[in-house]
Amino acid sequence: MLITRASEYAILSLIVLSKAESPVDSESLSNQLSIPKSFLAKILQALAKKEILKSYKGVNGGFILLKESKNISMLDIMSAVEGKAPAVFDCASSADDCPSEMAHLCSIWPFLNKLQGKIDLFLAELTLADILN
Repeated sequence: MLITRASEYAILSLIVLSKAESPVDSESLSNQLSIPKSFLAKILQALAKKEILKSYKGVNGGFILLKESKNISMLDIMSAVEGKAPAVFDCASSADDCPSEMAHLCSIWPFLNKLQGKIDLFLAELTLADILN
């Protein structure tokens, strides 16, 4: 599946954080977006690990965007929270990586691979700033 709940919640959180002037804590985000706090905390940590967010600890701690919204692609966001690039199909990215070792017999693999490439390019070019506008 291309857009999971984790990706959706990451994008929603980044929209809120892009408008914040100071760090926002995960509990406030959780309440504002009606996202389970423990699930959101994992998403925010994944975004911080990939240097999309910066986290601050302490009483006034929370999260802020580390990059400008125009420099954060949807592909970056989705890859960060999913742990891998988003895929529309379970098909391998190359015929040599086909788990069934039957790629040479598969008549739809070239089509699926081309479609995935177009989706990857679209997600790489679509930024958080585009979503905000």
